[in-house]
Amino acid sequence: MDITFLLTSTAIMGGMGTLFAIGLAIADTKLHVEEDPRIELLVDALPGANCGGCGVPGCGAFADALVQGKAQVTGCPVNSADDVAELAAIMGVEATAGVRNIARILCHGGDDEVAKRGEYLGVKTCMAAHLNKGGDKLCEFGCMGYSDCVTVCPFDAIYMNDNNIPTVIEDKCTGCNNCVVACPRDIIELVPEDKNLFIFCRSQDEARYARSVCTVSCVGCGACVKGSDESMMCMNGNLPVIDYSKGGTVEILPTAKCPNHSINMKGGEDPIQSIHNYVAYSKDTNKPETEATDV
Repeated sequence: MDITFLLTSTAIMGGMGTLFAIGLAIADTKLHVEEDPRIELLVDALPGANCGGCGVPGCGAFADALVQGKAQVTGCPVNSADDVAELAAIMGVEATAGVRNIARILCHGGDDEVAKRGEYLGVKTCMAAHLNKGGDKLCEFGCMGYSDCVTVCPFDAIYMNDNNIPTVIEDKCTGCNNCVVACPRDIIELVPEDKNLFIFCRSQDEARYARSVCTVSCVGCGACVKGSDESMMCMNGNLPVIDYSKGGTVEILPTAKCPNHSINMKGGEDPIQSIHNYVAYSKDTNKPETEATDV
């Protein structure tokens, strides 16, 4: 091999390497972006759950959004009040306390209440059952009972009760929204924890059919809307909707005429007792007494 050729090739390759190294060094100097030192402090102060409840993928992304002014220090649903205060101190802002959101399961149609079409032999997940004619229950709007919401909860804040309906453990719930996204029937909502009144049904079926497939279904009669104060409720198709900006925080039912007790207080208060509470409330506040129906 020609030694001159070898030396020349080596010199050319070395020169090109040096040239590229100089170019990369210049680029690093010119294009280098200094990371805000607050980001590391914020990441250390965040819980590290990476649940996505803040609306961005992970705590690191949330910290970055904070320093860019694209998120609020109260945006992490997992953080406690002390954690929020720490984030606010790092950011040099004032922390404002807000009402935390809690996941609510807006269906009481479990195995004891809903008629079944037969045995479901498909994949035992809510999404699979939803895509395969809805599983074994005849109600096409209610909980299917295959616990997708339990599976995706990173905080063990949901469990399936004896009636095969998911139940939220409020003290553990962080409002991360994972269960809401996982439910194909949209029966889970994040609602401020100070809201007590809910419509525990999502059925838009005609009254006779709704009642035939579920003993606790809403039948769309509108009695609750007529019995509520200050237009707190309205009908959306066959289903009443609560406007929480106008109510929903009282400890009693706004109406005692719901035939299937689909409207009730959080925690599943006994419907008969709820009716008695409302009647007593009406007397105490000089409101027109609402006649209770037989149950």
